[in-house]
Amino acid sequence: MLVHSRGARRAVWAVFLVLFVPVFALPLLVVLGASFATHWSGVLPSGMTAANYHAATRGEALQALATSLLTATAASLFALTAGTWAALAAAALKRRHRRLMDALFVLPVAVPSVVVGLSVLVAFSRPPLLLNGTRWIVILAHTVLVTAFAHQSVSAAITRLDPAYEQAAASLGARPSYVLWRVRLPLLLPSLTAAAGLCFALSMGELSATMMLYPPDWTPLPVLVYAATDRGALFTGSAVAVVLMAATLLVLFAVSRVRTRASYR
Repeated sequence: MLVHSRGARRAVWAVFLVLFVPVFALPLLVVLGASFATHWSGVLPSGMTAANYHAATRGEALQALATSLLTATAASLFALTAGTWAALAAAALKRRHRRLMDALFVLPVAVPSVVVGLSVLVAFSRPPLLLNGTRWIVILAHTVLVTAFAHQSVSAAITRLDPAYEQAAASLGARPSYVLWRVRLPLLLPSLTAAAGLCFALSMGELSATMMLYPPDWTPLPVLVYAATDRGALFTGSAVAVVLMAATLLVLFAVSRVRTRASYR
């Protein structure tokens, strides 16, 4: 923090808390409180119970959680593979070509996700790639939406790499493939894990495109949260939302541990 006096630091922290608590923390705390409630009392939920979590951790909700985890994992792996490959390829291009590739990858996040869902639905509802009605169309849409973040993260990391390591390996007779797998990718590993965590979190919370594409046997958890709140089951929906947040945070914590270990290698 670039503030040196004690009074100024206190003022900065006060402004941070005033802005952070009502805008970010308070809504999440209200959802957490509602997940244990049975009714509203004034402006706050009340009537403590754990019954909401009985419905949020069993049956349809548990299956939806597994669906979200599988979808986010698959989409993250595909996005990380495509984004890393494109970033490595773009690093060898001229500047204007690199900018064009960056623009192409950023395009899906420059438009509303519902537009991406519609485009995927139209594109893959006819042979030879008939994916409509299958889980793969959901995974594909999520991959399209999160690949831009993987590409941007890896591209930024590539620009910060010290070329001396690759030059030293090449001067010792290492082939380009060896330099890629044993020098370049290990140096990029912290950024790769960070990109994977970001892609996973974004996929876990994706709703707009998913609503247009998901088949009845592949319902992700955000769809279940929306359905519960839409039919008036606000407290059950809050419990399902807390389960979604907890699962996402646990995976992100595990990814963070892997990233920390990779940073010290």
